[in-house]
Amino acid sequence: MFIDEVTISLIAGNGGNGCMAFRREKYLEMGGPYGGNGGRGGNIVFKGDEGLNTLIDLRYSKIYRAKNGAHGEGKAKQGANAPDLIIKVPLGTVVTDLETNFVLADITKHNEEVIVAYGGRGGRGNMAFATQSNKAPSYAENGEPGEEKKVKVELKLLADVGLVGLPSVGKSTIISKISAAKPKIAAYHFTTLKPNLGVVKDSLNRSFVVADLPGLIKGASKGDGLGDKFLKHIERTRVIAHVIDMGGTEGRDPYDDYVTINKELEDFSEKLKDKPQIIIANKMDVEGAKENLKAFKEKVNLPVYEVSAEQNVGLDKVVLALADLLDTIPKSPLYDEEHMESHILYRFKTEQPFTVTIEDGVYVVRGEEIEKIYKMTWFVSDEAFRRFSNKLRKLGIDDKLKEMGIQNGDTVRILDYEFEYRE
Repeated sequence: MFIDEVTISLIAGNGGNGCMAFRREKYLEMGGPYGGNGGRGGNIVFKGDEGLNTLIDLRYSKIYRAKNGAHGEGKAKQGANAPDLIIKVPLGTVVTDLETNFVLADITKHNEEVIVAYGGRGGRGNMAFATQSNKAPSYAENGEPGEEKKVKVELKLLADVGLVGLPSVGKSTIISKISAAKPKIAAYHFTTLKPNLGVVKDSLNRSFVVADLPGLIKGASKGDGLGDKFLKHIERTRVIAHVIDMGGTEGRDPYDDYVTINKELEDFSEKLKDKPQIIIANKMDVEGAKENLKAFKEKVNLPVYEVSAEQNVGLDKVVLALADLLDTIPKSPLYDEEHMESHILYRFKTEQPFTVTIEDGVYVVRGEEIEKIYKMTWFVSDEAFRRFSNKLRKLGIDDKLKEMGIQNGDTVRILDYEFEYRE
């Protein structure tokens, strides 16, 4: 089964908790802090595998969870780091964060690895907090929570040339003649139900990959027919080869076919409109094809190659022309930096690290950084609570609460933790 799009949830591992311990040895008074740090939680890593051709393995598991790091122990023992969770995907896989719409990974090489969700760092034990002024801290840190993300995983085929056209124009026949691909061929619409890839080699021993994409129809970019499921596979191609039934065997005008398909490409993505394109005028052995071609050339200013795929006539010239054209077009990444996850997201978060709202008389503080500080605080002593309060104060929460009119004794809530405000 060909699966080229799935939505899954990723939960990276939490860091292990730090340990609060003190040396307790014979003949050693006031031994000092001796708690070790927790281990790092496991990352979730996407890895390219050239042996895979579909995302079907991801279809049956909607949640991927990495292991947590081990907790620190006494005697300064460090917790073990958790192993990374490796998810193997086909080359051409794109991973997008559904919350931010950032592209997190675009995997195009074998064994290429991209960390999509980071595991939390291990919490520090009390030994790590010892200073000259506080030689025996009575607190430790919980591990940092691992990242949680809901992502869309899409396979966008790695092909140099995309064969496009309305149903039954001969795309499958063409790819079966110029490559070793063996698509199903029949005289009815939508024979091709999944993209077919074929490696083509010309007489000069130059090779490239061609994708035969299921027939498009009017409205495909908006979800009509099968086209909307496969238009994304054209995005990576460097050249579009537009196959047209010049014989009009389906009773359509060839120029109308040309306009219909180009409109769908443009509606789907502006980038597709600007890709180099050639016209493969197929079924030139049919009566009336020559006259149709003459009228077509008067309206379209693009290279046109006359072929009869059924009789294998003219296809060698098409292959040479495509190879020549590909020699002039450098390969470029599908996404530029501004579409990939970048510091834009980080700057946005630092400008607005928290929000405070009043709900039923309770001051509710929300924010990713605030909630992470809370989760990493182990409220085991007054010293730990004071450290937590100082962190909130440095982030400006006290100032914000005063600005909103908070009074001593009012309740403040962070996640499920409530406490009374004291100035």
